[in-house]
Order: sequence, then structure tokens, then C-alpha cells
Amino acid sequence: MSRLTRNALMLFVLLAVDKGLAIVRQVMIARQFDFSKDLDAFNIANNLPDLLFALISGGALALAFIPVLTQILTKEGRPAAWELFSRIANLAFIGTAVLALLVALLADPLVRSEIGVAPGFSGVQQDVVIQLMRLNLIATLIFSISGLVMGSLQANQHFFLPALAPMLYNLGQIFGAVVLSPDKPTVVAGIQLPAFGMGVYGLVYGVILGAVLHLAIQIPGLIKFKFHWSPKIGLNDPNVRRVLKVMIPRLGVMFCIQLMFVVRDNLASRLAEGSVSALTYGWMIQQVPETILGTALGMALLPAISELVALEEREKFRDTIEKCVRILFGLTLPVAVVLGLGLEPLVKVVFDLTAAQADLMMWVTRGFLVGLVGHAILEIAARSYYSQQNAVIPFFSALMTLLVYVSLGLGMYRWLGAPGIALTDTAAYSLQTVVLLVVLNRRMGLRVTLGDTLPRAVLGAAAAGLVVSGLFALLTGRIPAVAVSVSSMLAGGAAFVPFVWKELRSVVRL
Repeated sequence: MSRLTRNALMLFVLLAVDKGLAIVRQVMIARQFDFSKDLDAFNIANNLPDLLFALISGGALALAFIPVLTQILTKEGRPAAWELFSRIANLAFIGTAVLALLVALLADPLVRSEIGVAPGFSGVQQDVVIQLMRLNLIATLIFSISGLVMGSLQANQHFFLPALAPMLYNLGQIFGAVVLSPDKPTVVAGIQLPAFGMGVYGLVYGVILGAVLHLAIQIPGLIKFKFHWSPKIGLNDPNVRRVLKVMIPRLGVMFCIQLMFVVRDNLASRLAEGSVSALTYGWMIQQVPETILGTALGMALLPAISELVALEEREKFRDTIEKCVRILFGLTLPVAVVLGLGLEPLVKVVFDLTAAQADLMMWVTRGFLVGLVGHAILEIAARSYYSQQNAVIPFFSALMTLLVYVSLGLGMYRWLGAPGIALTDTAAYSLQTVVLLVVLNRRMGLRVTLGDTLPRAVLGAAAAGLVVSGLFALLTGRIPAVAVSVSSMLAGGAAFVPFVWKELRSVVRL
């Protein structure tokens, strides 16, 4: 297997474990707080701190940083690469600190304003959001460095510790949910855990703990690759300027993406109690296959295709992109059908929801799952531009996506409620993916096509859907609902595998 294949398969496994922990975390939080006002407040309070993290290091710098760092590693060696890392990390931390201070000072109008994050909440609930948001900014400062450490290790083709970091982040949040938040002790495997009774604030302290662990687990990687920190910024340094040249439009992309989350919660805050949490959990469920398939492949792909760009191997670059697009289309379409049809009984029991809550959450989840194909392939389409240090086209596509999201969402949330917001997400991001691939084909001379993957994926999805639906009709009332859900989804998964076997085999031939 190639290095790209090995890295991708390792990331598939580790990110699957991470998403498993994320689900455990969300289940514990849901059982602790239900679809309550406190939980809605916690979910909305994450928006602006997450925006800062995404802008400064989580997205804007990371994708702009990895291609340049890879090129320097390839042509100039590791000492020059670490010099660049130090300059960018110093700049990121200072920028995050300044913006975090501004958000903390302006938290009140940012929450209460009609164009803020929670205009539909009561005054008491808005007060909770403001306090939680300010605490969340501590974790954002830590992530401003940790996110860049992750990118630097990936540029060195080291993915193991960066893939463990999100697991530690989840464990920190789980600690907050089962130890810091509860009023009564939680018993796990016969062991009674302490209870600090912090309520929803315990969740935020868990986030801060998780951020510390996220950074700490990656420090051995820095030692392995002989990291040397330099107390410099050097805006006149040519390599720093190259990163900033790509970063500025990438920052615009991440601002558009995070603004869509703000718009989503702004609209949801005007709906019935629990709508914000339903959207948060529905998004999380869609992100499980998207992360395991799309993000894992994209993370492994970016350093590899950036190296191909540096070596000017254009034909291999094109073949790699096309193969990845086919793999993701072939796998995500049937997976979306299986989850959309078979998940509801499992969701109801695991999250301890009422019938009405489970129904709302599943319709929201189905709205997001319709866009699973587009979201997954977007991971590849966007990185194909960033590997060439071209961030302008992704920026304009993201701006288009934001405009579609806002204009469509204003009507859809009134018509369909929370599921309408999820469908708005699907429409906007799917359109962005199509635009990026069309431009990639026409402007850059690449020929990314689906070929025979399209009909086989459609047939596989249809077969999987028939199997899941048939087993539900046959088994419902005869065995427990959870068993019906799990067995039907496993059988549906087995049903579509023969149709996309070619794409599965392609994973080990990247």
C-alpha cells in the first residue's frame, strides 16, 4: 500500500473511534440535560468561540499552512519548516487573544441583538449563554496553538498523534458531563464517580480540560521531529507572506462557514424549545460518516497532493483527485440511505428521548444526511485548490454558499421548522461542491468524473433501502426496537457492498 493509503486507513479507524467517543459524550450530555434550555444555551454559546478557532488556526491557517510547509519540507528541510511554524504560531496566538478579548467585551450585544446568536431566548437564558461563551474563549486560546501543531505534524506525514488529539478532547468533555456537571454521583462499571454539581458550567470546564489534553498529546510529536521554537513573527518573511496570501481568502471561507452556524442557531432560537439541540445532534450524526470517510481521506490527501504539486506531477494529481471523488460518492450515498431509514429506534433509546423529540431529531438528521455526499466530496474538492495554494476560488464558492443559506433558510425554517434548516444546509453545501468540481474540470484542465460509479452507487443505495425497510416491516414488534434498528442497518450495509466493491478496493490503491 502507498503511504497515502496507509495514512487514510489509519485515519478511518482512529476517526471512527473519535466519533464513537463523540457520540458517547453527546449521549451523556443529553441524558444529563435532556433537550432543555440549559443545553440549548450551551450549544449556542460555542458558536463564536468556535468561529475564532476556525478562523485563526482550526481552518483558515491549517489548510493555508500545510501546502506551504510541505513545500518547504520537500525543498528546504525541517529546520526551515519549523522556523515558519514558529512565526505562524506566534501570529495565530496573538491574533486569537485580541479577538477573544473583543468577543468577551462585546458578548452581551453579540448574544442579545436581533442579528446575534440567540435573539429568541429569554433574558435569563441569554445571561447563561454570555457567561458560557466567555469561559469557552479559554479553550479557544489553547486551540489556537494546538490546531497549528496538528497541521505541522500532518505536513510531516505524521497522522497518529493528531488523530488521537480529538479523542482526548472528547474524553475531557465526557469528564465534564459525568463528574463536573451532575448533582448526584454517576456509577460507571460499578464505580461511583464524584459529582461536583456545576450544572451546565461543568460542560464548559470539560471543554477547557479537553483543549489542554488536545494540545498535550501532540507534544511528543514535536519532540520526535525536533521542533525548535523561535520568538519571531516576521511579516516580511517571504514564506510567512505566502501563507498569509492563501490564508486571507481562506479566512473568508471559514468566516462564511461559521456564520452559517450562527444563522442556523439564530433561526432555531425562534422555534420550539429543543430545536437548537435537535440541529446540533442531527449535524453530529451526519458528521460521523462524513468525518470517517470524507475528512479522513481529505486529511491524508492534502500533504500528499501538495507534494505532487511541488514536484509538478500533474497527471498523478488529477488521477488521485478523481479516484477519491469516486470513492466518496460510492460509499456515502448508500450510507446516507441506511442511516436515514434505520436509525430512529436507536436514537430514541440511546438519547432517552420522547417520541416527539426522537421524531424531530430524525427528520432533522435526514435533512442533513441528504447532503452527506456533497459534504464528503467537498473535503476533496476544497483541498484540491489549497494544495495548489489557490484559496480565491474556494472563497467565492463559500460566499455563494452563505448567500444561498441565508436566503433559502429564511423561508425554509418558517415552512418546515428545524428540518427545513437542515435541508437548507444540504442545498447550500451540495451546490458549493458542484461548483468547485465544475471549475476544477474547466479552469484547471482536470477531468474529474463519476463514470460508472454513479449508477452502481444508486443501485447500491436502492438495494440497501429495500433491505432496511423490509427488515423493519418484518421484525418490528417481534424483537426489541433497538435490535430492529441495528440489525436492519447492518443488513443494509451488507447489501450495498457488492455494488461499490470497486470503490472499496480503490481505497488500498491510492
